[in-house]
Amino acid sequence: MGARTLFGRRVIYTDVAEINAGNIIDVLQKALFVHLQNSADIDYLYRYYRGDQPVLYREKEVRPEICNKVVENRANEIVSFKVGYLMGEPVQYVSRSDDENISAEVSRLNDYVLSEDKPAKDKELADWSHIGGTSYRMVLPDGEADVEEDEAPFEIFTLDPRFAFVVYSTALGNPAMMGVKYVKDENGNLIFSCYTRDHYYEVENTWAIIRSEPQILGIPIIEYPANKARLGAFEIVLPLLDAINTVESNRLDGVEQFVQALMLFHNVDINTEDFRQLRDEGAIKYKDIDPQFKAEIEYLTSEMNQTQTQTLVDSMYNTVLTICGMPNRNGGSSTSDTGSAVIMRDGWSAAEARAKDSELMFKQSEKDFLKLVLRICRDLSDLTLKLSGLEIRFTRRNYENITEKANVLTAMLANPKIAPVLAFTHCGLFSDPQLAYRMSMNYAEEQEKKAAELATKQKEVNPDGKGNPPDPGSGQTD
Repeated sequence: MGARTLFGRRVIYTDVAEINAGNIIDVLQKALFVHLQNSADIDYLYRYYRGDQPVLYREKEVRPEICNKVVENRANEIVSFKVGYLMGEPVQYVSRSDDENISAEVSRLNDYVLSEDKPAKDKELADWSHIGGTSYRMVLPDGEADVEEDEAPFEIFTLDPRFAFVVYSTALGNPAMMGVKYVKDENGNLIFSCYTRDHYYEVENTWAIIRSEPQILGIPIIEYPANKARLGAFEIVLPLLDAINTVESNRLDGVEQFVQALMLFHNVDINTEDFRQLRDEGAIKYKDIDPQFKAEIEYLTSEMNQTQTQTLVDSMYNTVLTICGMPNRNGGSSTSDTGSAVIMRDGWSAAEARAKDSELMFKQSEKDFLKLVLRICRDLSDLTLKLSGLEIRFTRRNYENITEKANVLTAMLANPKIAPVLAFTHCGLFSDPQLAYRMSMNYAEEQEKKAAELATKQKEVNPDGKGNPPDPGSGQTD
């Protein structure tokens, strides 16, 4: 596998106003041409992520018997960190209003997606997105997904982006026109499942429609691009990653060549048998051919400067971390370090900024997913929630700097000019501030009610408010 130069995935477009039985074959064939290029790039990046990297195929012309092939799989490190940092905690849906009915429906929707194990599927989606630059999710009603019905009326699937794609219109806004996934059957035929806005087609080998039926779901395949250019997390630093592998491999070559240095015989006449005996016994007897020509036997050695090599590797690795927006795990320390100082100094603020950028792209696609899910829920259950009633919330880093967040909440609640709901929303302490606000208000009302009841009882026992009330067990009346 040779090194490749990649610049992101290409978006697939069509200029037809409507995809129907008359033009779907032509649209599919043109789309497949672009998709196969994307698929090859994603496959290369996926293999690279797994450790199948160009350094494993290196060849040496000088001393080819010493050819170490070392893979420092930084690509895996980059993807694992970014996915873990972004999706370490489940994505939640929270209510945007204080309406208890809407909040109850949002809570029910969260129960539905939890029963479908959506957090794990979000992680799969993020894996593909950070590896290949894009990923695809599919949602179907239970009846069409060929699975057993469960609590949720829908099923969620994560598709392999090497075998799925979405075709967009060239019209204003670039709306999705068709979602496609395909498999190869046991006879070697490619079977394409094509979903348009109101129709489902099954196409064999891009030239024959073998099934056609109307459908009202829309396009159930949603693309989740990592960014506008659809670049993978480590794609922009592939040359640096290859260079790190090459330098590390050459370092081992240098050590091995030093240990297995060539022998120089100067003014020494030695045949093959004598040299073999020298290697076996480790010693040789020789004499000067002539007093003017001194005999010498020595190793040809030139040791690599490991300090300079390590400096080069560290420089390239730090450049990779900077470009990818990852924290430096080897940052220095200071006696005046605070939590915020470490975050700023060691690159965690850059990691958070990149994660927020990924959040925006994820939320954009997640809204398309929710439109389909809520439509299925309205048709197959009594859930009537609308997209405008909820918000997508990432709960990452919710308990970092918790003392500062608690102080902010306390200060805002103590200010009579700030509505309490704003304090809960903006302190950053709660993943679902609306739910936390309602629970806190209910708790406060209960405590006020208990305090009022206790005050009433004390007033009944001691109406004049003077002295202590009599002990119930003492028998006193006053």
